[in-house]
Amino acid sequence: MAIYPGTFDPITNGHLSILRRALKVFDKVIVAVAENAGKHPLFSLEERVRFVKEAVRDKSSRIEVRPYNNLTVEFAREYGACAILRGLRATGDFEYEFQLALMNRRLRRNIQTVFFMTDYRWLYVSSSIIKAAVSHGGSIEGLVPDLVHDTMVALYQKGRLHHSTPCLGAPLKGYAKNTPDDVLVDKKTGEQG
Repeated sequence: MAIYPGTFDPITNGHLSILRRALKVFDKVIVAVAENAGKHPLFSLEERVRFVKEAVRDKSSRIEVRPYNNLTVEFAREYGACAILRGLRATGDFEYEFQLALMNRRLRRNIQTVFFMTDYRWLYVSSSIIKAAVSHGGSIEGLVPDLVHDTMVALYQKGRLHHSTPCLGAPLKGYAKNTPDDVLVDKKTGEQG
């Protein structure tokens, strides 16, 4: 068993690609959704967990989704995982991920870090870029799961997302203005819940 940790704010098709490939290597994967308030997430922890659960429901027998707010290696130890999955998009990701892997190994030598290179189709996709694109009215169709797409478009149309540029850092309250807790969109009815 492995864990796949991240903020997933929001989950993208790049994340899902890595997860699908991980299931070819591991019997079970726990998607560990980090609270990570320091990153000023757009979506609440509960919303992010719901997005991930919806995105992986067809593989739910081999994927578990759990929130967490402790050290990743401690979460992995608690659930008996032998590995931590990390995705790499480009060489810029490698230095940070390598440092993180070495620290995790120092903390828990028996838990390995396994890197998956992203599929070339998702090389440029990140949660920050998704948020920036939709905050300017750009199309994110095909880059994120349907529920994420519908929710983010609804936020933009209601004026609840403001312009932001990820390279300059997130505003103090994230990408949203006065984001209510009820921004999730019901796929069947199209209504916000």
